[in-house]
Amino acid sequence: MQAKIEYQFSGKVWRDSPNGGWYFVSLPKMMSKEIRNTLQWQEEGWGRMKAIAKINEVEWNTSIWFDKKNETYLLPLKADIRKKAQLTLDLKIDVSIKV
Repeated sequence: MQAKIEYQFSGKVWRDSPNGGWYFVSLPKMMSKEIRNTLQWQEEGWGRMKAIAKINEVEWNTSIWFDKKNETYLLPLKADIRKKAQLTLDLKIDVSIKV
């Protein structure tokens, strides 16, 4: 089993489309740059990297995606995670992520 590096940050929940669509929290740009410079070899395709995320005591296996336009990784927040962690649009949250 491979050891994971843990990062912690705060960010705001946002949605990619005003009429539905995916919800995300963006990793900070400097953190994303560090992850990409150190761990890009772990990316599988389209900038996807497996991760374990934790918000409000809710932990799940997921992936982060590198957004070339904004030069940051994005953590998708599926509906079941938003419900379990009581996340709403524009809410500032604390996130722990292991990659």
